[in-house]
Amino acid sequence: MNDIKQIRKPRAKLVTLTDAASNRVREILNEKDEGFLRVGVQNGGCAGMEYLMDYISEPQKFDEVVEDNGVQIVVDAKAVLFILGSVIDYEVDVLSSRFTFTNPNQTDACGCGESVTIIPASDTL
Repeated sequence: MNDIKQIRKPRAKLVTLTDAASNRVREILNEKDEGFLRVGVQNGGCAGMEYLMDYISEPQKFDEVVEDNGVQIVVDAKAVLFILGSVIDYEVDVLSSRFTFTNPNQTDACGCGESVTIIPASDTL
């Protein structure tokens, strides 16, 4: 019998947080006295999908808990293939502050930047 070892590609990191994003998540969770920040996507907006962020006390059954840069966030199970490999940042400018996503699965965005078009990542990543 042949002993063939299957070589698997390393799985891409689900989500990475920049220093600014992890610091802001930590601040928010301390202020809110909540357990986790949950990230997901939903259908909506003129480009087809919108990113969601919400506070939760504990993850739901199939959610993914991601630890990066000293903080834990939760990724909605339905959003995993849509945001696989994303970098979450926190940006502050003169008029606003916001979390931003650099998503390798995003193919387009609307003019106002509130909604995006995302193609799910292949499950072979």
